[in-house]
Parts: sequence; C-alpha cells; structure tokens
Amino acid sequence: MHKKTVSDIDVNGKKVLVRVDFNVPLDEHQNITDNTRINAALPTINYLLEHNAAVILMSHLGRPKGEVKPSLSLKPVAKLLEKITGKKVYFVHDCIGDDVKQAAKNLKPGEILLLENTRFHPEEKKNDPKFAKELASLADVFVNEAFGTAHRAHASNVGVAEYLPSTVGFLIEKEIEYLNKALLNPEKPYTAILGGVKVSDKIDLIQKLLEKADSILIGGAMMFTFLKALGFSVGKSLVEEDKIPAALEIMERAKDKGVNLFLPEDTVVAKEMEEDTEFHSVPVDAIPDDMIGLDIGILTVRKYTEIIKPSKTVIWNGPMGMFEISSFSHGTKGIARAVAACSGITIIGGGDSAAAIEKFGFADKVSHISTGGGASLEYLSGKELPGIAVIPDK
Repeated sequence: MHKKTVSDIDVNGKKVLVRVDFNVPLDEHQNITDNTRINAALPTINYLLEHNAAVILMSHLGRPKGEVKPSLSLKPVAKLLEKITGKKVYFVHDCIGDDVKQAAKNLKPGEILLLENTRFHPEEKKNDPKFAKELASLADVFVNEAFGTAHRAHASNVGVAEYLPSTVGFLIEKEIEYLNKALLNPEKPYTAILGGVKVSDKIDLIQKLLEKADSILIGGAMMFTFLKALGFSVGKSLVEEDKIPAALEIMERAKDKGVNLFLPEDTVVAKEMEEDTEFHSVPVDAIPDDMIGLDIGILTVRKYTEIIKPSKTVIWNGPMGMFEISSFSHGTKGIARAVAACSGITIIGGGDSAAAIEKFGFADKVSHISTGGGASLEYLSGKELPGIAVIPDK
C-alpha cells in the first residue's frame, strides 16, 4: 500500500489518537451484541501499546444527529474493550473540552483512553476545522483505522489529519490490499455477485465491474428492475421504475463487453413479508400479480453455484433475498455456502452480505470480510475515499 501505515512512524513515548470504528450493535440493555468491529481494531491498538504509545481512541456510535443521547454512549464499549485487552481503559464523557484534555495529558504510555461519541457534536459531520483542531490537540500522531467511515469527510478522520502527522492502521491497510485484488488485476475467472434492494446503489459499481469481471450474478430485490426492463411481469415485487433505462443500458453494455450478466431463473414469492406466510418458488416468467418476489429460487442457486465454484476471484455485495426472515433466507445461504466453498480469493463487501455470511456460519471460510459496506462499495466503484486520500503517501 502506498499510504503511510502505523509501522512507518515512531510512536515510542507518543500520544496517538486513533479513529476506530466502534459503531457496534447494542441491545435495549446497552449490551454489545457483536464485537467484530472492536476485534478488527485490536492489531493496531496492540501494536501501539507494545511500542510504548499512549492510545487515545475515538469513534462514533449510531446516529445521534449532533445531540447527546445516553443510549448511544460509548461507555459499554470501554467496559468490553477492557475485558478483551485485559488492560485498564479510561473513559471520558466527551471528546473535547478541559476534562478530556486533562485525561489525555495524564495518559501514560501503554494506557488506553476512549473518548465519548464524536457525533454528539454537530461539528463532527460538518468537518468543522475548530472541532478537528481540538481533537488533534490531544495527541502527537493520528492513525485512521475506521474503514467504515473512510468514504465520509468528517472532523475525526479527515479534519484531524490536517493538524497531525497521519497514517492508516493495519485494518485499513488490509482492506485496501484485498479490495485492490478485485479492483486492479483480479485473477480470472472473476465473478461478482450483486444483491440488495436498489439498482441505483450499485450502478457505479456495475459500470466498474463491466471493465474487469467475467460474470455478474444478480439477485436481491434489484433483480426485479432488470426483469421488468426485459418485459417480465413481476407482480408486487419492488421495482425502481426510473432505473429501468439504466438496467437496459447495463445489459446492453455487458453484451458489448462480453461479460456474462446472469439474472435469476426462479424466485421465491409470497403475499407478504412475514415469517409465517405461505411461500413457494416460481419461474421468473410466472410471478403471480398479487405476490412479491423475496428471494432467489433453488434453480438459480444451483446455476450461480456452478459459476462461483471455478472462480479465482469472487466479490459479493448485497444479499440475495430478505434473509432476515428464514422463509426467504435460503438463496442467500446457498450463495454464502458456494462462496465459502470456492478456493479462489473471496471478498465480502461489508454491510448485509457480511451480516449474512456471519449468520450462516461461513465467516471463517472466506478470504476477507470488509468492515465497511458503504466504503467498500465506493472504493470498488473507483471513487476516492476522503478518509484515506488525506493520509500522506509513504
């Protein structure tokens, strides 16, 4: 990677401000239900501690919209981090101000301080220079380790980097290394699996994939926009009417470029999106008018599995159906199984696909699971990520 990483600078005896992504899911009792993002930051945190740095961590949590919301406090994260690292984790009830400055000043090498949710301040999302300068004043060095927010220009990732010597951490280094394997010179055959709700979210990514991929497999609710573009009747399935011309243009371009763009052969339909509703599988040219397509069918899973199996590079972004409801989860589970069984490089593009591969127990069978859904989508679409662009080159 051409950006400066944490191992490129001397951190001995220094205070190091680290932007982590501790935007973890909490239940109604403030218990953390999944600590994947905390674990992902540990290699960088441990490296800094081992190299005699005082570590100051900052993150956002949820969407407090610039207000203090106790239910979105990072205090539970401090407790869990203490448990995981076996080290004392100090916590302050803000991320700027005199108390925070004092806590940072008192922090000794080998110790950890976690600041309160940066998004309790509206200045964070506005990338306010004064707010960024206050955050930067706490430390000697800045490390960006929050890939999940790298596509946003906020004060705690872009702003701070203007005022301190800056690097990326090991997690961002790993993310870019793997995503580049799909983006720059992917081993062939290269298969992209795209699902999720909207074609509009994936247009830039599809255009980029048409330059590199051999096969693109479409699933999720977005498949109905493509099917309708081809003249199929899709019942009450979700369609982005205004994206039908874009879908037609994508299929045309795929043909011109010799890319195999596959649409499902069958779909699982039901009258409503409920757990206990009746459902059955139909060919895509026989969707009843009063039903909604909510998953890909078994024939499609078989067909897609045949394409995935010999692939040397696979990228998967977006589930194949409404996998949160068990009746409509079989398509996503089948694709997760196929990706896990593939011996090539397999990259899961964060977000719902990451949640699905975890849910079905295949997380340890893939090469890389991105920690940032939106960031990985934008990076693979060829866009520059502000949180990484601001870091100087080696």
